[in-house]
Amino acid sequence: MRNGAKAALVGGVFAVMVGGAGYGAYNLVSAITGGNTSAEEPGAVKTGPLTRDEIRDTTQEFFAAWEKGDAEGAAALTNNEDGTAQKALTGYREDAHITKIQITPGTASGAKVPFSVKATVSYEGKTKPLSYESDLTVVRGSTTGRPLVDWQPSVVHPDLEEGDTLVTGEASAPPIEAVDRGGAVLSEKKYPSLGPIIEQLRKRYGDEAGGTPGIELAVRHQSADVPDETLLTLDKGTPGKLQTTLSASVQAAAEKAVKEFAESSVVAVKPSTGEVLAVANHGFGEFNTAFEGRLAPASTMKIITAAMLIDNGVTSMNEPAPCEASAVWQSQTFRNIKGLEPNENATLADSFARSCNTAFVKLIDEEPLTNESLTREAQDRFGLGRDNWKTGIVSFDGSVPASPGPDRAANAIGQGQVQMSPLNMASVTATAITGAFRQPVIVPQELDDRELATARGLERNTVEQLRQMMYRTATSGTAAPAMREVAALGGAFGAKTGSAEVDSQATSNSWFTGYRGDIAAAAVTQEGGHGGDAAGPIVADVLRAGG
Repeated sequence: MRNGAKAALVGGVFAVMVGGAGYGAYNLVSAITGGNTSAEEPGAVKTGPLTRDEIRDTTQEFFAAWEKGDAEGAAALTNNEDGTAQKALTGYREDAHITKIQITPGTASGAKVPFSVKATVSYEGKTKPLSYESDLTVVRGSTTGRPLVDWQPSVVHPDLEEGDTLVTGEASAPPIEAVDRGGAVLSEKKYPSLGPIIEQLRKRYGDEAGGTPGIELAVRHQSADVPDETLLTLDKGTPGKLQTTLSASVQAAAEKAVKEFAESSVVAVKPSTGEVLAVANHGFGEFNTAFEGRLAPASTMKIITAAMLIDNGVTSMNEPAPCEASAVWQSQTFRNIKGLEPNENATLADSFARSCNTAFVKLIDEEPLTNESLTREAQDRFGLGRDNWKTGIVSFDGSVPASPGPDRAANAIGQGQVQMSPLNMASVTATAITGAFRQPVIVPQELDDRELATARGLERNTVEQLRQMMYRTATSGTAAPAMREVAALGGAFGAKTGSAEVDSQATSNSWFTGYRGDIAAAAVTQEGGHGGDAAGPIVADVLRAGG
């Protein structure tokens, strides 16, 4: 009887193997032994490293079940115990409508097995091929010792994280046709930096733009506040028109300028309104460094620090601010950029124009300044660091924390714990030259009646001094070479440079912010060197395009 039963089992498995296709056949030995290929005693838990055969057989069985739509069988080959794996694999067909699945394993690296998937997504008569790559890892079951697929959501698709699901259906928002302030269409093809931004705008404002949704395969995140992530578009739908504050001509200049350097970003704003005229990135993939970057702004921060000194009565542009070779603050020594000659008779305007670190470090010890003074100046006057900007897309509001010890001095010169994006610094310049903080926006406020951030801005006397110091920097200071062609155009203008030292970099990040007329811009070039070397030409190109 025992032999007969065994023969029947083998015959049954053989029939499955002959009738199957691809990985449709379960491994013969695994089917008989339950994945235990050793001659151990029944009930013994196998230990030790996985063999190549165990890794191969387990992945083949898992892929076979997945291809056939056997969610229960595939899940049983994983180490998942709460039903998450079966739910995800069931949803793969029923919710994501993915069929005709073909999985091809790659060369294993230890227990890690890469694989590629080719399949078809079909929904309401719309069909499109799907292909992607992922990987899985085989582990030994903690209680059984069996080789099992280590369950992770990314096994099903590399973009899935805990709590995410794959869905195919009507898009969460219709497509949009973004237009500039004059009605010109802003296409991703013509303005590559705007691709990720337009997608953000679609997800947030597509319903208000008047289009009809398409059909897409998307990652639906667990949080309702996070929009779906489109993986495949089966039908584009009908786009609605979305008004932005951007200027096609300034955007074109920004796109061209950032391409000159490996990793660069720039933002231009209209100081009189806060409207964003251009935003461009190069070398960061889809990450919008111009709006979301968190980088030390170096000496461009001295605009805020100078305003703090003036507002608190510590000094003014024509009062002494000696530029010494070094300055010590709470046991930390600060020095200037290489090549800057000391000037014991320098005024604040002199040290600002030459970007002298030591002058600013020495002044932050004056009464009535405290560890919180720079933070209050940034928040109350420039609208920074309160996490309340509503630009229309994801953006960073800057961070100027109250810092004791050496970081109080480092913050004052744009190092330490201070973090900014080009958007933040363009806004700082706009506030400095107008006296009014106007929160930047990339879509009109009336589109959704969102509440914009506010700040009290600067006194007229402070504004006049900042404008004069930035003008001097742009004509005879560190920003002069980059601003030469801008100066030739006439009108009011000014600038400030910055070179941010980063511990992991041999070369500093190049920062530059400036204005001409009613346009202010700021740029950063990572590992670009001095502020005027890389970021300076980018800002200058954008300012010239602003008319």
